[in-house]
Amino acid sequence: MVNEELVNSYLRRAKIRCEILKEYLKREDYADVIREAQEAVELIQKALLIKIGVQPPKWNDVGKIIEEHLEEYPGHIRDSLRELNRKAKWLRTQREIAFYGDMDVIPEEIYKREDALEAINIAEGYLSIAYSIFSE
Repeated sequence: MVNEELVNSYLRRAKIRCEILKEYLKREDYADVIREAQEAVELIQKALLIKIGVQPPKWNDVGKIIEEHLEEYPGHIRDSLRELNRKAKWLRTQREIAFYGDMDVIPEEIYKREDALEAINIAEGYLSIAYSIFSE
């Protein structure tokens, strides 16, 4: 059973995060672009799974599960989805460091505009795919 309300909630929340990314970018807060983009991607990935009747796990990166069910998505988006899943792995590896840093890592010092733009492209790519699937 597909919980359409939950899917729509995830997409609404992801869309808001994607809109906020541009404000972080404008303020040169690249670490928060990375963190919020990852959260947007996570919400969209989970919405994509719920849409095909798969209960997503409670961990952050569910790209592998999407890959396992790729044939259940429309053919015209599979290559893009596969590529975004590959890119999202990088975004997932940055999740904690972008938010917390470490004893010798200050998040604001390690991310550049190019990193933030890549994160935005990944999040917006997922959002575009999600809306193309859900509007069919």
